[in-house]
Amino acid sequence: MNVQLVFDNAVYQEKNMTEAQYLENRKADITAKKSEAVWKNWIYQWGQFKNSEYLDYFLKGINGKSKKVVFKKDAKTKYTLIIDAKWIYAGWYGGMIGSQEAKLTADMKFVETDDPSKVVMRLQADKIGGKQMNKEFAWEYGRIAAAYEVTGKKLGKEIKEVIK
Repeated sequence: MNVQLVFDNAVYQEKNMTEAQYLENRKADITAKKSEAVWKNWIYQWGQFKNSEYLDYFLKGINGKSKKVVFKKDAKTKYTLIIDAKWIYAGWYGGMIGSQEAKLTADMKFVETDDPSKVVMRLQADKIGGKQMNKEFAWEYGRIAAAYEVTGKKLGKEIKEVIK
């Protein structure tokens, strides 16, 4: 099954900021506390994760649960799963003090690839926490990636139960 991520209507953090507002706040924070060079790397990584890593983490989570249905990106398949992010909480990282995982709320639609107006099924992921650690967990994009991975695991588990 093909999988596609959408961020068109996503809001961020408790204040429901747009992505532009969130990024403006992060830029101010990172450049004040670290440097412009750190910000440039951060915004580059943000784009990388949004454009490919979040989907890779989701696929890692879902494909580890069921062998009967395989999910891929850019696949020529009859059906596509569209994961439309609605709310993203980036969590925080405090090193030895502790951390809080990211959370993801998303609408998930299974549609016919050739005619996305034909919806086969709708589901919702509600505040799925990214409990999995990854090498990028110290930064927001790594914690958000973990939320996508856990979302994949939970959906994969449900699919596996249904198609036994």
